Amino acid sequence: MPAVTDAAPSAPTDPRLLAAVDQARAAAVELAGDSAVQGFDEVRSEDEHSATYYFAAAQPGYRGWRWAVTVADGGPDEPITVSETVLLPGSDALVAPAWVPWQERVRAGDLGVGDLLPSDPDDLRLVPGYLESDDPAVEETAYEIGLGRPRVLSRDGRSEATERWRDGDRGPRADMAKAAPATCVTCGFYLPLGGSLRAAFGACANEYAPADGAVVHAEYGCGAHSDVEADSGPIAPIAELVYDDGVELESR
Repeated sequence: MPAVTDAAPSAPTDPRLLAAVDQARAAAVELAGDSAVQGFDEVRSEDEHSATYYFAAAQPGYRGWRWAVTVADGGPDEPITVSETVLLPGSDALVAPAWVPWQERVRAGDLGVGDLLPSDPDDLRLVPGYLESDDPAVEETAYEIGLGRPRVLSRDGRSEATERWRDGDRGPRADMAKAAPATCVTCGFYLPLGGSLRAAFGACANEYAPADGAVVHAEYGCGAHSDVEADSGPIAPIAELVYDDGVELESR
């Protein structure tokens, strides 16, 4: 008699349900064919009047899947009946990845030349800008601080950007920064950003630096710092006293 697993502790199991393995397999074979239904795996009690039998499936492309046949008992004088037969994935089954809405599938680096990526009208990273002015002087200042554009970065947008840049390859915890002789904020090639991000971020203007033209954290750094000085000392340390042990001394 097959063992019952994952049964409810307080739900009794009808012995007739446990003896319905052949009936359950016959239902699976009727649906999928004899060659598609392999050996019996287990039976699980659903409640006191039903149980589900599991059989290994041999369907092409369905590795680790199982045929699940639920049988039910309608009463002491009623025959055991098949309620449902389905193909279900097992614990190690090969299944498709979880569905992701199309607007959430784009990732950093996916955008190519000529591609267009419209922003969501409800994007929390953006907030409405301000109306334009007819004063050229005002317009010049407004554009610099973000006025006059239809939408500008919101607090959420700035927060997400700062976290991403800080934790990225040009943040203070990057391997390059840990090995650098000094930080970017003290470098002559460092161009601070404007606005509220000025204190923590800037752009690198050193064409020989690995971060040239990229946003860097103020505490990032590399070996191309403007104050790095060439080491004029010997490449290999020289000892004060040298023994020539490559020549064998002649015997006196």
